[in-house]
Amino acid sequence: MRHDVFLSDRAAFADASELLDSFGEFAAVEAAQRASRSRDLGNVVHFCRWREVVRMIDMLSDHQVDGALH
Repeated sequence: MRHDVFLSDRAAFADASELLDSFGEFAAVEAAQRASRSRDLGNVVHFCRWREVVRMIDMLSDHQVDGALH
């Protein structure tokens, strides 16, 4: 899994964390559904934001260690 996720601001991390608290293992599904709704409404800004949140949730949910440990 790639861990070079770009976050446009801290709020995206907060959204990911909130969804993980509320939906547990289904947090990424919820974020993806929100992205789809935004896309269907023609709101590209919110679509991109929720896709960003999906990627952050995937990264936060990965328990495998990548890279150097110090």
